[in-house]
Amino acid sequence: MQNPMFCYQCEQTAGGKGCTKMGVCGKTPEIAALQDLLIYQLKGISCYADNLLEKKEKVDEYIIKFVEDVLFTTLTNVNFDAEVHVKLLEKSQEIKDNLREKADKNACYPEEATYNLSSAKSDMLKDAEKAGIMYNQNLDADIRSLRSTIIYGLKGVSAYAQEARDLGFQNEQVNNFFYKALKSTTDDTLSLEDMIRMTIRTGEIAVEVMKVLDEAHTTKYENPEPNKVNVHVKKGPFIIVSGHNLHDLEMLLEQTKDKGINIYTHGEMLPAHGYPSLKKYKNLVGNFGGAWQEQQKEFDDIPGCILMTTNCLMKPRESYKDRLFTTSVVGWDGVQYIEQKSDGTKDFTPIIEKALELGGFDKDEDRHEILVGFAHKATLSHAEDIIRLVKEGKIKHFFLIGGCDGARTGRNYYTDFAKMVPEDCIILTLACGKYRFNKLEFGDIEGIPRLLDVGQCNDAYSAVRIALALSDAFETDINHLPLSFIISWYEQKAVAVLLALLSLGVRDIYLGPSLPAFISPNVLQYLVDTFNIKAISTPEDDLKSCLNQNV
Repeated sequence: MQNPMFCYQCEQTAGGKGCTKMGVCGKTPEIAALQDLLIYQLKGISCYADNLLEKKEKVDEYIIKFVEDVLFTTLTNVNFDAEVHVKLLEKSQEIKDNLREKADKNACYPEEATYNLSSAKSDMLKDAEKAGIMYNQNLDADIRSLRSTIIYGLKGVSAYAQEARDLGFQNEQVNNFFYKALKSTTDDTLSLEDMIRMTIRTGEIAVEVMKVLDEAHTTKYENPEPNKVNVHVKKGPFIIVSGHNLHDLEMLLEQTKDKGINIYTHGEMLPAHGYPSLKKYKNLVGNFGGAWQEQQKEFDDIPGCILMTTNCLMKPRESYKDRLFTTSVVGWDGVQYIEQKSDGTKDFTPIIEKALELGGFDKDEDRHEILVGFAHKATLSHAEDIIRLVKEGKIKHFFLIGGCDGARTGRNYYTDFAKMVPEDCIILTLACGKYRFNKLEFGDIEGIPRLLDVGQCNDAYSAVRIALALSDAFETDINHLPLSFIISWYEQKAVAVLLALLSLGVRDIYLGPSLPAFISPNVLQYLVDTFNIKAISTPEDDLKSCLNQNV
């Protein structure tokens, strides 16, 4: 309670326990406090919204959009602009007042609902103390752990829901769950068992929202197809697009297609090259750089612009701050922002003009290509060959090696593990964790690439579809397939993905590079007892365990 902040939502949190002076991500105590208060406000909003839903009354659609946006804003490495947070807080009180008028006046509501926001920012910061994770010292540690897990899972769900909403897709079940789950984190009458059920239910909703987003992407951009992507640069002006939002990428591609500007994907945008409706753009020329944590050195001296569409934004160096643009919920004080118009479109003229002014790379590099585009439809189109090769003993095992990348030492484990995978095994990968090994040569097994890039972190749904299809083909439970999950995590979308896998009953997941600080010892023991979840050890020992080669 003596520290200026407390945050333990990401894998790299200080000391593996919690950031108390400054966020490892760059979040200041001020931003941390405002974000705590925003989540506190969302809990209050949800109490009133859930009351209306229980009475079969309508909750306006703009409110769920606001809830998603705020949850996404508070996700790691998204927004660091204090004034944006203050405006969101002011809007939250307006929404809360509106709902309070409509909700049952005789119902009993927690303080999160009855609290009224102070008008001055200085008072907001004082009030934020009561919204802190550790404020209630009498709260049961396991209940606190599960409440945090639910909230962080919801933050991940919000990222996927928001992107689907941008494309005109949403799900009422997902929308309503936000309210019910947030409300549950205020309810002191709920037992440990109740909260465990809500945690697993959060995983079920994560599966549902990934399904919605998959439908949005494949409807809008068609099913991904295998495609070779150049990872070296071309001569000319350019814009690098980072984050996850394909809709932003599409709008930028359309606005730059006749302007002589090359567009490169970065980080989690790499899978965009597999979508037919995106790869048709000739100005989508390749992928630049690696995973998010390399951005400061990668962006440092390049003669072009960067557009950050979602997380993962790091503190921009002064050397490129004037060339960095953000949009959607992403923000950093002093960085140029591209707003969304009322019709949903965006005008990227400022970043286009800046890119042309900078001139770009002065020469072409020799092409170097990697293969992407193995989402569920593309991979399952080879199902008969894959099943035959398994039955013939030519494919012995499948490894899903993926998740978030990060800067913490120990992540070379995933590179080493991938390199050690025997040549008669297939590696499925997704999210930015793949940058640890996706430029290595793995070869193929009778025409089936040994490394199959399934897509973004939200494409975990594709991995699930592939696993379930194999389960059906071999008439066995998913946990009895020759399939191992080697998962790396960093932020809250990875929490949503992990909960999704657990909700499907997936066991024996290897998780690293460290276990979440917000998981209490008792909750961890429950996960071990129920799902046999494991902390990674060494690549050699874990690989032997996966292949049942322990002696």
